[in-house]
Amino acid sequence: MSRIVDLSVALANDVPADPPGNDPKIEYINHQQSLPGILAYFPGLSADQLPDGEGWAVERIQLSTHNGTHLDAPWHYHPTQDHGKPSMRIDDIPLDWCFQPGVKLDFRHLPDGHVVSAAEVEAELARIGHTLSPLEIVVVNTSAGAKFGQPDYVASGCGMGYEATMYLLNRGVRVTGTDGWSWDAPFVHTAKKFAATGNAGLIWEGHKAGRHTGYCHIEKLHNLEDLPPTGFRIACFPVKIERASAGWCRAVAIFD
Repeated sequence: MSRIVDLSVALANDVPADPPGNDPKIEYINHQQSLPGILAYFPGLSADQLPDGEGWAVERIQLSTHNGTHLDAPWHYHPTQDHGKPSMRIDDIPLDWCFQPGVKLDFRHLPDGHVVSAAEVEAELARIGHTLSPLEIVVVNTSAGAKFGQPDYVASGCGMGYEATMYLLNRGVRVTGTDGWSWDAPFVHTAKKFAATGNAGLIWEGHKAGRHTGYCHIEKLHNLEDLPPTGFRIACFPVKIERASAGWCRAVAIFD
């Protein structure tokens, strides 16, 4: 029997998992609150004719495709990929990209705002004794993972730079992931570097690697500290939203 580790966070009200103003809003409608709607469907029906006088529970949700654990498509990063081809949107992503052997890189020791280099990726792969194969899903465990739901979550963790991302893509990786709010370093740290240098190339550099090689990444993963470096598969099929830049996914790690 397989063992499954949930790598996803829950969509919830009042959890600081996104910048202010970008959080989801969930309205919960219980079995009593739904009764007027049910009775309206069936003229002549009274509440006492229903089991225990109860209706159904439903929720109304207002959210972005980038709330919760989600898979970003290349369209999110840039309108073109792979030397000018139209970027794939979430309903274009090959499903075989989303169910592959997983590899975990442990960067929890790196400071908030640090931008991971290709050399650091290579060193971590050497440490765990792994050589990448095409289509493996590479996830990075950062210090942000332990801070999910805390006020400083969005500003926490390291990010993956352009060179680090291209290192993975050049070896055939097409899906990556992070337990941070973003694949890149948190904006608050990048903003300080931009102010000091005026170098706009620092902004979203990991995402923008998708201009050159189309790829997806999962953001807001969870429980990565429970994973070994290898020996599991990751499933991260996105919700199919027409022409969207991302889709929510219930990412899991599967151990045979």
